[in-house]
Amino acid sequence: MSDIWDFFQHLFNPRWIFFYFGNTALFILLAIVFAETGFFIGFFLPGDSLLFTAGIFGENLCKNFYHVPFFVIILIVACVAVLGNIQGYWLGYKSGNFLYKKKDSFFFKKKHLIIAKLFYNKYKTTALIMSRFLPILRTFAPIVAGAIRINFKKFMIYNIIGALAWTFSIMLSGHYLDKRFPELKNHLEWIILLIILMTTLPILLKLKIRKKKKLLI
Repeated sequence: MSDIWDFFQHLFNPRWIFFYFGNTALFILLAIVFAETGFFIGFFLPGDSLLFTAGIFGENLCKNFYHVPFFVIILIVACVAVLGNIQGYWLGYKSGNFLYKKKDSFFFKKKHLIIAKLFYNKYKTTALIMSRFLPILRTFAPIVAGAIRINFKKFMIYNIIGALAWTFSIMLSGHYLDKRFPELKNHLEWIILLIILMTTLPILLKLKIRKKKKLLI
């Protein structure tokens, strides 16, 4: 049990993933990207910080995966992100009504599903692109899309655009910032903390504003 707990603690340290798993780090990255968008329990996984760190350690990933170009690595991650959203869509399509009636648990909070639905209602299908850059919404947006039975072809267009924009922007940022500032690796924890704050702050502010509006009403 302690080994499992240690693993989950280390899971939020992307540097540990790339150092500890070495040749299989890419597969851990792909598994996390898929789980974060494919299952409602994946909302707590460190997608953004992991992609940014993958960009920093891009040369190692390429070396450990048949020396393919970094561009190919990003495309592979993007494809898995697309597949994860498809899984999330079908999860919502098949069990959307059940999820809204499901009781809260450690891995599932109904409020996250409701927030995603409100976000989706406001921004429509473009929410699938925007949600890629926002934790929690990234997990629940495709589930909501499936639950409200959005046209699958339309869903796929925004799904692919969102996956490509998310993976390329974050991984290339880490890749080229590391080349420009090699000392980034020595301050990775602070950078990851900054990424988490930048991606979660909009959600927290939105919730605070909505709560104030309810109090006024």
